[in-house]
Amino acid sequence: MKLYYVYILLCSDGLTYTGFTNNISRRLEEHQQGRSKSSFTYKRRPVELIFCQEFNDAEQAIYFEKKIKKWSGKKKLALANEDFDLLQILAECRNSTHSDFKP
Repeated sequence: MKLYYVYILLCSDGLTYTGFTNNISRRLEEHQQGRSKSSFTYKRRPVELIFCQEFNDAEQAIYFEKKIKKWSGKKKLALANEDFDLLQILAECRNSTHSDFKP
């Protein structure tokens, strides 16, 4: 059975990078070696793997990756730290123009 992975890297500058692969060890090595000068992580090395989720289905993995790519760095760190209470707080809308906003 083929496995797929969604992962989050913590870059040396504190930013996060989210990716998808079918070989997590190879992909992490590629990030560390800086194989592509145009990649997000090239000037942000070294990177640290802080989260990795395994999937049996590529489409589910791609869906999850696209979903968390849109998250803030704080929300990604909460996921990586398994701080689900903070994750819930960060997921709540705090925008005053949102219809659910009640100060």
